[in-house]
Amino acid sequence: MQKTQIPTPETQTLQPDQTFIITGPTTLSGHVSISGSKNSSLPLLAATLLCKNSCLLHNVPIKLTDIKAMVSILRSLGAEVKINVQNNDILVNSDCVGSVQPCSEELKKTRGGFFVIGPLLGRFGKAVVALPGGCDIGERPVDLYVRGLRALGAVDGKVLAHAANGRGLVGGSFHLDFPSVGATETLMMAASMADGDTLLSNVAKVCISGCNFFIFTF
Repeated sequence: MQKTQIPTPETQTLQPDQTFIITGPTTLSGHVSISGSKNSSLPLLAATLLCKNSCLLHNVPIKLTDIKAMVSILRSLGAEVKINVQNNDILVNSDCVGSVQPCSEELKKTRGGFFVIGPLLGRFGKAVVALPGGCDIGERPVDLYVRGLRALGAVDGKVLAHAANGRGLVGGSFHLDFPSVGATETLMMAASMADGDTLLSNVAKVCISGCNFFIFTF
């Protein structure tokens, strides 16, 4: 009886623009550790500004430039941030936050830095936040953020926003022109400490654990 020859998987050097090809038959097996989501980590880091107690975030992709910039932004506001490199954990204590003006140079490094405007307005009634940078996929204006914050009683300039009543934000209603994830997250954080109920409509379908005080209309 003739023995069947099983082809050996071929290995070839690939250029960045080539397709990755596996020639079988062969078995693929192994374990892959999935890193945490940058797009989830950035608003969660900003949301720690709303808390007077320490917040511990697990599985944060701490080596990413955007995450490093956000950590620097929090520290520039006075937050104490400790990073566990081995476990990819970040511990944030915002008890000592006293500034409402984050470092402009760090804000230029990541678009996600603009998330802090919502928590700062919600907690202190004032924020001085530079326009965001760090976006390489084209123009993404923040007018929805600003107009939504106006609906909660904020008065804004290019980098300055404060509660119109001089105390804090108040509940209001706002309809987004389109379901922007970033604008929805920012307005949710700001409204979480506003006085009264807030109704946001045409929002992105974003779920943040513990935000059961919102009325959503899709």
